[in-house]
Amino acid sequence: VQLVESGGGAVQPGGSLRLSCAASGAAFATWIMAWFRQAPGKEREFVAAIGWSSEQTEYAVPVQGRFTIARDYAKDTVYLQMTSLISEDTGVYYCAVDEAPGAWRNQRGYAYWGQGTQVTVSS
Repeated sequence: VQLVESGGGAVQPGGSLRLSCAASGAAFATWIMAWFRQAPGKEREFVAAIGWSSEQTEYAVPVQGRFTIARDYAKDTVYLQMTSLISEDTGVYYCAVDEAPGAWRNQRGYAYWGQGTQVTVSS
């Protein structure tokens, strides 16, 4: 399994970014796909996850209403649309997938991870 993330960058507060994560090496239709992030000096934390149907989504409280997770089942790609970005959103964003991660927020349940993409929110 390989995960390739893209779309990170630098943006001013209030701006938007869209992250992408393309998966390959397995049949991902029923897998859980998630985003985590790690801010400087902090532990990695859950951001959002999506299940085998687009209606099955879960978000961390700090990003609810600002971030949207979506996936293209035909392309095995998961997206994270981020709007109204704030400085606290700065960090490295990781894509993670697993067939059965258990609790979607638990990073220990995910066997496969991308290399990470940097998001910097600063004026």
